[in-house]
Amino acid sequence: MAEAAAVVAESLAGGRARAARTVLDQVVLPGEELLLPEQEDADGPGGAGERPLRLNAGARARVRVVCGPGLRRCGDRLLVTKCGRLRHKEPGGGSGGGVYWVDSQQKRYVPVKGDHVIGIVTAKSGDIFKVDVGGSEPASLSYLAFEGATKRNRPNVQVGDLIYGQFVVANKDMEPEMVCIDSCGRANGMGVIGQDGLLFKVTLGLIRKLLAPDCEILQELGKLYPLEIVFGMNGRIWVKAKTIQQTLILANILEACEHMTADQRKQIFSRLAES
Repeated sequence: MAEAAAVVAESLAGGRARAARTVLDQVVLPGEELLLPEQEDADGPGGAGERPLRLNAGARARVRVVCGPGLRRCGDRLLVTKCGRLRHKEPGGGSGGGVYWVDSQQKRYVPVKGDHVIGIVTAKSGDIFKVDVGGSEPASLSYLAFEGATKRNRPNVQVGDLIYGQFVVANKDMEPEMVCIDSCGRANGMGVIGQDGLLFKVTLGLIRKLLAPDCEILQELGKLYPLEIVFGMNGRIWVKAKTIQQTLILANILEACEHMTADQRKQIFSRLAES
């Protein structure tokens, strides 16, 4: 880790940008500029076959690149804004580009457009609900942002309720705005969460780990107890089992599994299954 950080610091001091494909899953530092392979331009400043990543390129570069958390669009450049490991997801068509983001272990959640989060209603002001999502400021939620809501048919939302929704507006210059419907106007699982259950907070890295398609923890939990569970990208988890004891056991397992190995988890699950 220290050697990787030293390499990044040396490249920043020398003013040299690094190719994104060569630093995937490696540490990047704030202020670094990324390069992307381009077959059309072999004489770019990054060497043969590479040039600075141009998000506003003309007709020659027909590659769609999406900037995720930790990366910022600065003119026609792509700059790193967080310290962490660079990740990349290929597009469905495999035509290049895709999604780039920085996987970092940060404590405070920063709202991102499209993220599904769990919030707590803290106030009601006219037609707007104020929702605490764990960020620097509360998010706004309109009473019309629920499935089937109209001026006459208002949703039954009270102060203190738990809300599961997604961000439609999230940037540094505007107040974050949430909705509880998808693009088709359907709730699709979003809305007010039931009164029973337990809400607790975990690290943002654990949330991303649990939401991974190949995560085995949720499969093992489902075999242990019947449960209902909701994950928020802001580090909040709501879980409910048949009894309070089972709910507390599931919450303790989820909090502790971040620092466990696969063998340790298997031992714990086998003990619980026997008891």
